[in-house]
Amino acid sequence: MKKVTLIHFSPTGGTRKAGLLLARGFGVKVEEVDLTRREGQDIAFGPEDVVILAGPVYGGRMPGTMMERLSRLTGNDAWAIPAAVYGNRAWEDGLVELADGAKARGFRILAGAALVAQHSIVPALAAGRPDQADEEELSGFAKAILDKLANGGGTAEVPGDRPYREWKGMAAVPAAAKEKCTNCGLCVSRCPVGAIPAQRPDTTEERCIRCMRCVSLCPVHARALPAAVQAGTEAHLEPFRTVRGANQLFL
Repeated sequence: MKKVTLIHFSPTGGTRKAGLLLARGFGVKVEEVDLTRREGQDIAFGPEDVVILAGPVYGGRMPGTMMERLSRLTGNDAWAIPAAVYGNRAWEDGLVELADGAKARGFRILAGAALVAQHSIVPALAAGRPDQADEEELSGFAKAILDKLANGGGTAEVPGDRPYREWKGMAAVPAAAKEKCTNCGLCVSRCPVGAIPAQRPDTTEERCIRCMRCVSLCPVHARALPAAVQAGTEAHLEPFRTVRGANQLFL
């Protein structure tokens, strides 16, 4: 095994960080593919390849945009490790949905994981995670996966319900305060779905997937969810602030 490929959909960086910790645990070269990029290319793998597929959990599901962009991949019996990254609340059907998507693209499921990262809407949840303890745990998991490969591999099953739970997302979308927005265009160019018009960067179109990338990268902190929506979300998730969510690992 000379390399591992990390394919991630990580608008605010937490999913990529968690995926990289797992990938680096293999002790080989790590190649990355960023599925938040609107432009992309088809990529084919083979039976000798190991691919980590890391996606964020939104309301117990994988982002529809990520699942659509998996069509760029062809597994050809490559080994896949789906990793559903959640913000300390729950991961529900996100992992099994990601595993099913990988199998539909021709991958074999070698292992799976539900990993914790800082929440994208309420950063106080799982603040600073993944952390040093997570890194040590994922390094051990990577070694266990290597041992499994050395003994011939074998497919793994991950938990979750089918049909997947229904989630329609939040009604509100982030927008910018006109008096703060400098029209720098960063959010326009980096939005995974092109939901911010260049002519009106203070607005957001309905195709927004509420991934919070524009909020996280705005250099003047102009973008935010409506105050009432932000406050309601924080109140709803308050019980999870003092809980250290667990990484769930499946071989």
